[in-house]
Amino acid sequence: MTSLPLGPLMIDIAGTELTELDRQRLCHPLVGGIILFSRNYADPAQLAALTAAIHALRSPRLLIAVDHEGGRVQRFREGFTRLPAMARLGKLWDEQPEAALAAARQVGYVLAAELRARGVDYSFTPVLDLDYGPSRVIGDRAFHRQPDAVIALAAALGEGLKLAGMGSCGKHFPGHGYVIPDSHLELPVDDRAFAEMREDIAPYRELSLDGVMAAHVIYNCMDCNTAVFSNKWISYLRNDIKFDGVVFTDDLSMAGAGVVGGMLNRVETAYAAGCDMLLVCNAPDVVGEVLENWQPAVDERRGQRVEALLPTQPALSWEVLQLDATYQAAQQTIAKLMA
Repeated sequence: MTSLPLGPLMIDIAGTELTELDRQRLCHPLVGGIILFSRNYADPAQLAALTAAIHALRSPRLLIAVDHEGGRVQRFREGFTRLPAMARLGKLWDEQPEAALAAARQVGYVLAAELRARGVDYSFTPVLDLDYGPSRVIGDRAFHRQPDAVIALAAALGEGLKLAGMGSCGKHFPGHGYVIPDSHLELPVDDRAFAEMREDIAPYRELSLDGVMAAHVIYNCMDCNTAVFSNKWISYLRNDIKFDGVVFTDDLSMAGAGVVGGMLNRVETAYAAGCDMLLVCNAPDVVGEVLENWQPAVDERRGQRVEALLPTQPALSWEVLQLDATYQAAQQTIAKLMA
């Protein structure tokens, strides 16, 4: 096992088990984490073997993350509980707020406990974007239109995550819900005045978050760069909101990240802006280029922030989890939400 501080890159792999090239790249000093996708999942036993192999590579172990929000964004399905879209919790909030909060805690617990039982450390959740309606990428991933509902439900979901030993990640800072375009495919521009964004920013100000993922959206009120590449936005998050956790970029391979040029420019600009961990996904050739050619002055404090996301609470095994009363009650609630 290699002893190596966690670097600022989060990369991915192509298959369901590690190749020799995967091992080499994951042991590179610039790498600090890996994000898994549906293509990396065959069944629960395979996932447990893959995560064990990844964790065995280095000390401290690499952070293994996934987009596992519920609804249409849930990378592992067969063998995992199907989780509701967050908008279902928002609808319940409108009718029965206390029941919605209890359900959000239970969803968070099941989400985190199941992932951790298979060796996954972290999920990029909750979505804190407000549901303005026309967005092509957010939609029912958002809890609600009203910030007070988003704050309450996200806090409850975070309590469930924490109960299972997992941190939270609010996204997409400072708010992706208002713009219509999908930043995976094009570059959205939010032309509102800063004062009009206060509701979008409120969840980041009010919630206790372990991580924040910045958006590939240009906010003309602050900068001509997207939030991912904006030192103004990251400084605002650190100095005004007083956030001291991990700042993640959204995937730097997305079309919305093309505003600053090629991948080397993207990682350099995002790191200079103050992002701690830079996601380079779905572009294996480009990952090789970055690992070979990027030579940053690595800030050790950023790697230490990432290391703090690694769970310290022992995970329940899958078998023990099935007998857990909290888990069983949560399963019943989720089944009703999905009905």
